[in-house]
Amino acid sequence: MTETKTGEAEVNDKPAEEKQEAKEKVKEESGQKSGKKDYTGSKNPLTIFYHWCKACNICIALCPHDVFIPDRDGKPIVEYPEKCTQCAICWLHCPDLAIVSNEK
Repeated sequence: MTETKTGEAEVNDKPAEEKQEAKEKVKEESGQKSGKKDYTGSKNPLTIFYHWCKACNICIALCPHDVFIPDRDGKPIVEYPEKCTQCAICWLHCPDLAIVSNEK
């Protein structure tokens, strides 16, 4: 923050720019800027970061409600979002931290 000639504080926009750059970096690292998309949606209770996932399928094996199915690459997708109860078993056991809840 700098002061003007009148002594008033002038707000520096640099933190906002840095925040935007950080968001872009996260998107890039998560694969959102590549050809592969992350599996999420407005009615989807979970986000799976496709490039973080190594297709271990622990989430598929542990999900008590059979929310996931493997895609053609063997990575999980949320096929039955309406069955998800937000029990957290999938994201707590994911070794790659590739699953996050969309619920607030």
